Amino acid sequence: MQRDGRYDVIIIGSGAGGGTLARHLAPSGKRILIVERGGFLPREWANWDPKAVFEEQRYLAKETWYDRDDRPFTPFTHYCVGGNTKVYGAALLRMREDDFGEVRHYGGISPAWPITYEDLEPYYTRAERMYSVHGRRGSDPHEPRASSPYPFPPIEHEPRMREVFEDLRALGHRPFPIPLGVRLPEPASADRPASSYRLGRFDGYPDVTEVKADAQVCGVGPALAYPNVSLVTGCVAERLETDESGRRVIGVVVRREGTGERVVLSGDVVVAACGAVNTAALMLRSANERHPRGLANSSDQVGRNYMTHNNGMVIAVTEGQNPSQFQKSFGLTEFYRGAPDSALPLGTIQLMGKPDPGTLAFMAKGTMDNVPVEELAKRTVDFFITAEDLPDAQNRVLLRGDGAIRIAYTQNNIEAYDRLEAKLREMMDAAERRHGRAAPTYLTLKLGVNGVSHQCGTMRMGSDPATSVVDPSCRAHDVDNLYVADSSCFVSSSAVNPSLTIMANAMRVGDEILGRIGCPSCSALAAEMEGSAAV
Repeated sequence: MQRDGRYDVIIIGSGAGGGTLARHLAPSGKRILIVERGGFLPREWANWDPKAVFEEQRYLAKETWYDRDDRPFTPFTHYCVGGNTKVYGAALLRMREDDFGEVRHYGGISPAWPITYEDLEPYYTRAERMYSVHGRRGSDPHEPRASSPYPFPPIEHEPRMREVFEDLRALGHRPFPIPLGVRLPEPASADRPASSYRLGRFDGYPDVTEVKADAQVCGVGPALAYPNVSLVTGCVAERLETDESGRRVIGVVVRREGTGERVVLSGDVVVAACGAVNTAALMLRSANERHPRGLANSSDQVGRNYMTHNNGMVIAVTEGQNPSQFQKSFGLTEFYRGAPDSALPLGTIQLMGKPDPGTLAFMAKGTMDNVPVEELAKRTVDFFITAEDLPDAQNRVLLRGDGAIRIAYTQNNIEAYDRLEAKLREMMDAAERRHGRAAPTYLTLKLGVNGVSHQCGTMRMGSDPATSVVDPSCRAHDVDNLYVADSSCFVSSSAVNPSLTIMANAMRVGDEILGRIGCPSCSALAAEMEGSAAV
């Protein structure tokens, strides 16, 4: 087996965690290697072709996973430079202060983190700069404290979305501009709004223009401008080797796609940023004599407490038409911690991108079969709702005998999701009645086990090695030079998109690593460079 040279830091994965971390560490001058199992996602017109993206699944990982009953499914995950951020909707919200504490839900208790919101706040600010977030402080009724404004003003609503926004406000609700990571050529001004709607297909699509602020464009690309940072693609991290004591990773065994050649990479620090599912799977594949249940798994918590949010689509088919091309411009968090008729938290509502024809046709079955999909598409206002998914030790990532990934998962806290959907229906019914229109017809789809884009929780962070996998700095309790920088360390899932928290925490982990490798002053330089990177 071939052995490569030695690196100061090896980062496995180039998505929201790995890509951000690489950019943060780049100014250190230390030798940094990014290992990515995919390649660069091609920039081609098929990026915006609904048939290519959704029906042919052109960019989806060619992999089969299995559910708790051993039924196969295709996960909604992407192996490429930038990871899942290449197709995310770039909604970059902060977790709320009390999300880091213990919270009671319909489905049980969401436990407290070993860190606080204040520990992450400065890194949230830096991540918002790096990812060019457009938003407005003070408009979100459950917005946490922030030390600075958003880097750019919010995206302007298209006319139909402006109408819905104002209708909801008139009804006493508090919609707010959703914070979005977009690299617009020029910020909006008083006399010239930003023309983000011309982006068209965005949510769920790769962006051929690279206006979407993803981890390749904002993280990996700028990191590679430094001569000390390198990237290898098409290399699957199969396992991590330790020394005889089991306390240090001494080799990252990667398999080159296509040739099958195996190479061992060595680094003083190794960071797993493969996503919650694949990071856990990597640890389980790395079992050895010192770690018989999997690497860093003396607690038997690796792979457990898998969470992926209670997520779903709620499409309101209205009498009037909706010609919006880019409608993802506002959200609502007023029910985040409850409602007048709910003492317990519900979650977040936000607009989403227009659904592809295949998804719309599937959702219309049995409800609006007699209406052509083309006509339906002209009349939809499309929402994505999120209720918290609670950690459960029985919800876990496992490996089958053939090495394939198995996710044993049962949904929980469903009452919160159902109540949140009912709130959305009530609001939209009332909004349409303001114009003398009939109540919309609703098409709904709750995501199942294959909807893994919000995956988290499989390498729980904690102070007690008996009940967690990594410590508050995200270093493995059992392995001195192993860190994680993805959502696997999350203790709870909250009810907001996880991307910005992954990015912010990756920077926090980066500062821990910079101190370890002898470059504590590099954090200030990284902050300066991250700020100048926003477009």
